[in-house]
Amino acid sequence: MTAAETRTDGAVAGSGLLDRERIVARPGFNRWLVPPAALAIHLCIGMAYGFSVFWLPPSKSLGITASTACPELTLVSALFTTTCDWRVADLGWIYTLFFVLLGSSAAMWGGWLERAGPRKAGVVSACCWCGGIVLAAVGVITHQLWLMWLGAGVIGGIGLGLGYISPVSTLIKWFPDRRGMATGMAIMGFGGGAMIGAPLANLLMNAFKTDTSVGVWQTFIVMAAIYFVFMMGGAFGYRIPPAGWRPQGWTPPAAKSTMITTKHVHLRDAHKTKQFWLIWAVLCLNVSAGIGVLGVASPMLQEIFAGSLIGLPDVAFAQLDAGQKASIATIAAGFAGLLSLFNIGGRFFWASLSDKIGRKNTYYSFFVIGIVLYALAPTFAGMGNKALFVLAFGIILSMYGGGFATIPAYLADIFGTQFVGAIHGRLLTAWATAGVVGPVVVNYIREAQIAAGVAPGPTLYTGTMYILAGMLALGLIANAFVRPLPDKWFMRDDEVAALQAKSAAVNAGPTGSFGIGTGGLDAKAALAWAVVGVPLLWGVWVTLRATFALFG
Repeated sequence: MTAAETRTDGAVAGSGLLDRERIVARPGFNRWLVPPAALAIHLCIGMAYGFSVFWLPPSKSLGITASTACPELTLVSALFTTTCDWRVADLGWIYTLFFVLLGSSAAMWGGWLERAGPRKAGVVSACCWCGGIVLAAVGVITHQLWLMWLGAGVIGGIGLGLGYISPVSTLIKWFPDRRGMATGMAIMGFGGGAMIGAPLANLLMNAFKTDTSVGVWQTFIVMAAIYFVFMMGGAFGYRIPPAGWRPQGWTPPAAKSTMITTKHVHLRDAHKTKQFWLIWAVLCLNVSAGIGVLGVASPMLQEIFAGSLIGLPDVAFAQLDAGQKASIATIAAGFAGLLSLFNIGGRFFWASLSDKIGRKNTYYSFFVIGIVLYALAPTFAGMGNKALFVLAFGIILSMYGGGFATIPAYLADIFGTQFVGAIHGRLLTAWATAGVVGPVVVNYIREAQIAAGVAPGPTLYTGTMYILAGMLALGLIANAFVRPLPDKWFMRDDEVAALQAKSAAVNAGPTGSFGIGTGGLDAKAALAWAVVGVPLLWGVWVTLRATFALFG
């Protein structure tokens, strides 16, 4: 028996436990087990969005009740000091590292993921993300900020990138009939991870807090252990379909849209096409506008509506006392949580809708609706209409999340499915870019307005809203130029067959379900969904409870 031959148990002789050949599905496997496996990983790495919960407590890790401040502290000296508490801004660089490393690692190792398979990528992701958090705990214990940056930011960021793209091509291949819905189910988990992780982190820090410790390093260790169990479960839950597999009873539509190819572009050629860079611009501009708002959601609501949030409509932000500001800060935190819910819901809603109206039309919707809402936001703020303002930004954030969830299917439509995971990885450099551009644009415009004498209030963000609308207008233009690829970019059929033969399905001839992928929501699938669904529902409940004060 050669290494390519299949054993009686369905695995491939000579294949390791993590190898791609080991995870080819066999008859009786239910494809609805794959999305909860992906969710198990995405809900864990999605805590990256909620990591700001760790900024304030470590800034008092030496002083415990108050920060041990050192006026002469610089960013470089903060990395190595053992006698001064860190500033929030020093810790905030971990957030930047997350998304820069996410995009960079996804681009660098996306091709390796396609060869190695989602299980191996998921295991490496778990080791990097959870190992990075453990190293960050060591950084807290020894009071070495550079260890926190290296652990959570760099190593953890690499884990984010691999974990984020690990299920993309797998889900698209399992659900050729519902590409958008499938990727939306998984990627919504990344948006929802903070809803579970942030309140859990608060509970743990309060439980571990003592007179000599703020409880951060203990929380890191516990959360790393929990995440490792869930992520490994997700990684070992991955399966890939054999070549030629298709859902039972499904055949590709006879008259397919010209925007959906049945061919495949090689990874080495994708970035050479103008379509890749147009879609890169589409994602970057959509994300830049959304992530910029996410970064200032809490202060924006406080400064625009000020006293009206606590029944004092005539009191401006500058006139509030410390207690009143603390009250509106709590309400603004609820607003940020509500935006997270829209972010999550949008990932599933818009991605599923894209299966009906097409990916290009979905992005047209993002940009047109977004431009209108950003342009109207200053009017809603000037009217003092809190409900319309919150609804507008809820819809905007739903389209921010929807953009992430729709983009893998958009890429599969244009470039085919053979290398879509790796191509998606390279495209995520747009996210890394947007993670810098969006917050910088929003924050620096705000600072420039304040320097010009504009007081906190509705007018402070008017210019920002119009500039973000302009970003979306550029995205609208880029989307309009996306066209189907010329035939010269597609691989020959024999090239595709040769690549598929190198994976698990040596028999590339027949097509059909082969008894694989059936079962629907049977008992095993229901249990798998419950494992990820219960924590997610808990996070939704906690968030809704916190947001009640916004309109209560």
